[in-house]
Amino acid sequence: MGEKADMPYTTIIYTQKKHIAHITLNRPEADNAINQQLAQELESICRQINQDNDIYVVIITGAGNKMFCGGGELASPESSSSYSAATAIASLSQPVIAAINGDALGQGLELALSCDIRLASVKAKFSLPQVAKGLIPMDGGTQRLPRIVGKSKALELILTAETIDANEALEIGLVNKVIAKEEVAAEAEAMARTMTTKGPIALRYAKEAVNKGLDLTLEQGLRLEADLYFLLHTTEDRTEGIKAFLERRPPHFKGW
Repeated sequence: MGEKADMPYTTIIYTQKKHIAHITLNRPEADNAINQQLAQELESICRQINQDNDIYVVIITGAGNKMFCGGGELASPESSSSYSAATAIASLSQPVIAAINGDALGQGLELALSCDIRLASVKAKFSLPQVAKGLIPMDGGTQRLPRIVGKSKALELILTAETIDANEALEIGLVNKVIAKEEVAAEAEAMARTMTTKGPIALRYAKEAVNKGLDLTLEQGLRLEADLYFLLHTTEDRTEGIKAFLERRPPHFKGW
């Protein structure tokens, strides 16, 4: 399967190759900051990705060599609407890897929090500085950060507006791995390629079970897990997985 580029976008770059979708925030002159157009383009491409059974994994990163995403550009005070880039990414049913090649600040960190796995450059910095401006995080930061690092540490980071480095981010569980800056893209690609050898429906169901289960009781979560497990048995991919195991060959999953 060759590389496939989609319709042109202004604030993001999108390509698809070998079951992996690549989204690059493409506003390097503005530290890849999120504005309304970028959020709308993310929403558009995420809708398209969710409808494409040929995409198994998504990687998101930032253009340039300094910032993953430097924050968000505030809407005008007269506007009653706000824009959420994190909601678009969180809506993806496929696993999402954030290749954090530079600083993730403010709404940029909130965007990273909406991803499933975060791989960070050793030089990356992280912060939610909104309270220093008399604001609070508005793109999921107050909700996703405590679910990832725990309530106490999340409150410390939010209420002090402290900036932490990649090593501390790793220690508190904010990121999964810290990697040399020049190796972040390759590491994300390698991880995504590993995932593409797995059952694509199973990948999506496993993500759903974990994410939805966090908001359920244990009993409800176990029931959800069982339901999704039995649904997998109705798919052709499950049949292929069994055949491949019995025939001692790699499975050829199709996503249905």
